[in-house]
Amino acid sequence: MATVLYHLGRAAFRWRWFVVVLWVAVLGAVGFAASKAPAAADEGFTMPGIESQKAFDLMEQRFPGTTADGASARILFIAPSGEKVTAAGNRAAIEKLVDEAADGSQVAAAVDPFQAKAVSKDGTTAYATVSFKATADDLADASKKHLESAIDVARQAGLRVEVGGDALATQPAAGGPAEVIGIAVAAVVLLITFGSLAAAGLPLLAAIIGVAVGMTGIMALSQTFGLSENTGTLATMLGLACGIDYALFVVSRYREESAKGHVPREAAGLAAGTAGSAVVFAGLTVVIALAGLWVVGIPMLTKMGLAAAGAVLVAVLICLTLVPAVLGCWPNAVLSRGARKNSRRYRRQQRKTDNGGSRWARAVVRLPLPVLLLGVVGLGAVATPVMDLQLGMPGDEAKPTSTTERRAYDALAEGFGPGFNGPLTIVVDAKGSDDPKADVATITKDIAATKGVVSVSAARFNQAGDTAVFSATPATSPTDQKTKDLVKTIRDERAGIEKDAGVSFEVTGKTALDIDVAEKVQASLVPYLAVVVSLAVVLLLLVFRSLLVPLKAAFGFLLSVLAALGAVVAVFQQGHGADLLGVESTGPIMSMMPIFLVGIVFGLAMDYEVFLVSRMREAYVHGEEPEQAIVSGFRHSARVVVAAALIMIAVFSGFIGADESMIKMIGFGLAVAVLFDAFVVRMAIVPAILALLGHKAWYLPKWLARLLPNIDVEGEKLSRKVPVPAAGTADESPSVEPVGAR
Repeated sequence: MATVLYHLGRAAFRWRWFVVVLWVAVLGAVGFAASKAPAAADEGFTMPGIESQKAFDLMEQRFPGTTADGASARILFIAPSGEKVTAAGNRAAIEKLVDEAADGSQVAAAVDPFQAKAVSKDGTTAYATVSFKATADDLADASKKHLESAIDVARQAGLRVEVGGDALATQPAAGGPAEVIGIAVAAVVLLITFGSLAAAGLPLLAAIIGVAVGMTGIMALSQTFGLSENTGTLATMLGLACGIDYALFVVSRYREESAKGHVPREAAGLAAGTAGSAVVFAGLTVVIALAGLWVVGIPMLTKMGLAAAGAVLVAVLICLTLVPAVLGCWPNAVLSRGARKNSRRYRRQQRKTDNGGSRWARAVVRLPLPVLLLGVVGLGAVATPVMDLQLGMPGDEAKPTSTTERRAYDALAEGFGPGFNGPLTIVVDAKGSDDPKADVATITKDIAATKGVVSVSAARFNQAGDTAVFSATPATSPTDQKTKDLVKTIRDERAGIEKDAGVSFEVTGKTALDIDVAEKVQASLVPYLAVVVSLAVVLLLLVFRSLLVPLKAAFGFLLSVLAALGAVVAVFQQGHGADLLGVESTGPIMSMMPIFLVGIVFGLAMDYEVFLVSRMREAYVHGEEPEQAIVSGFRHSARVVVAAALIMIAVFSGFIGADESMIKMIGFGLAVAVLFDAFVVRMAIVPAILALLGHKAWYLPKWLARLLPNIDVEGEKLSRKVPVPAAGTADESPSVEPVGAR
């Protein structure tokens, strides 16, 4: 592997302009294809195999011309202080709004609150529901403006009007300062690390080009594979993160090889053969984690994982080809000023065998057991809240109070009860029944009598009269555990109810869907972890040719992920420190959060593991004792690993300042996960375990060694093939080769 990549790096360096033009052509071709490709139709969120999805599918089949997941707007009317909505003037304004809303071209129905008895007992609050034929993404701007103008008229009449639902929902701003701040911090960290503008800019350039190729590729293939706009979110995040990390390590190794006295082309080849080998296997671990998302069984999540895996593969290819090519165009630009001038201070620094990384490693090696216990116990304590993990999909209750959706949610709960924010939808399949109306009435009566249900609506039949839909309103809020218990109770008692009625029914609606999704994701989390960790252990077994190092890597990853999840639960579910982050309400953790956290953190954790430990093994293979190999590995890699981790923490922390609670949650979770994994696990626990194991850490049974291919990630063959230049020759001037040298 190292030899092949060594020759690839040398070839890219030699044919630099061809490689640069080739990547520009690829970006142009993919961009052109993306501009001509039609956008993929929004298939909505689907979750095969759960009851809520089956019920939605039945509704779409039996109610032709309507969309089960069509957009809706729940309009809350709050009368002025001392008045009631039933007053003549207020009632006239409300009825006028409903009539105006019903005239919308995409409106399926607009329900008058006075006819639907949707008026609070004290008469101060009422709500009207406007349903649309199209989903929120497909809703035309004209339809939204038509409804908004009707709402403005009602407000002018003196009523306080708030709007919930997804039809007019406030969308979080795309992009924004988070990405800009992250890239700016990345540039500063890279500049401090390398001391060169070119060296700082090259990883950023490589990452941006990789993300551009990946995103335009996703857009070009969107219709072919049904990729939505949201599919590229994870691809962008990981493409940027991995692109910076991978290029960072190759550039750092190039500078190191140049400092040893290798001419630029040789240094580029060695960087590609050694650091590039680590990049390949780090990238493969990320691809494994992302491709493994199919285990969860959510089509949208599978597509997001595969698209992100493609973006990571592009980042690897750019790192192995474009980065050496750019180094060939300006071979001395990425070197520090001292290296370019070959100053005395620079030569003294190169002769030093000690730096901050080696000093830290030496301290850990001296006291490995206390460091190990402190790290494990500390992360274990932070992970404790995971035992109380509750998954769900935060809705309008998690939005800031500055949004009308949150105010509508609070007003509805205050006027009617918390359960009105999450009614259950009951779909009755009466096909084959002799008296569908009587059978549906029986089911309605039985569900209304269920403890925890405060009211049921009148059933609505389809044109064929063989399917009915009605709502059951719980006494508790959508995210309350009692609501989950109610859904379970209704389903558990279904057999008896269906026996009395003679027809079948299913429970669905947004609340039930969120409950079903959370349960399926939670059930899939352990299998997903098992698949990802098992495959990664096998891959790391090939990389490090050791039994214990891969197991240690998996153990450290599980520690950091559990600790990050524990921190998320402590803040966003239990409320500890929520005020400091601007979290206005606590509740269940977003269902997809653990999966996203595992996938992304696994990729970054294995990056740090491969880059750090591969340098330790390289030193060990070249004859150093285990403890000294740990120190050598840290001397060469600690600085760039710390820089990479700081960049990722800065990028993810930028999202903590967002208004949306879910975005805050994702940003916080990823930031603390990288913090724990890079600085506690990789910088403390890993060297402590390796120090305690000694030679045993690198043990591999002879029979297994014969079976496993020798991939040579450390470049042992290269060290024999390309010896370090003798002192007093090329090492006195690391930049002696002219730019055009072959």
